[in-house]
Amino acid sequence: MPPQLANLHPVFHVSQLRRYVPDPSHVLEADTVQVKEDLSIEMQPVKVDERLSKRPDGKATRLIKVIWDGRNGDSTWEKEEEMKKSYPHLFSGMS
Repeated sequence: MPPQLANLHPVFHVSQLRRYVPDPSHVLEADTVQVKEDLSIEMQPVKVDERLSKRPDGKATRLIKVIWDGRNGDSTWEKEEEMKKSYPHLFSGMS
């Protein structure tokens, strides 16, 4: 199932299915993805969504929620200082 349908139950009764009617507008353009030899891909962050400060061992750690794919909302929490070093363009214009 696609990630945007992850909240649905993965099992359907056959009575809930309908015949597919082909439509040219249903064709999706595939992205050109460069797959490395170790079968990984390089993702570029799209934007910073949220900020958070944690104190797990007494010292503050600033985390940011990074959106990696704008279409399906894939995101991860990353350390702010590491992201600033790797992707400074994400922080231009932010306070």
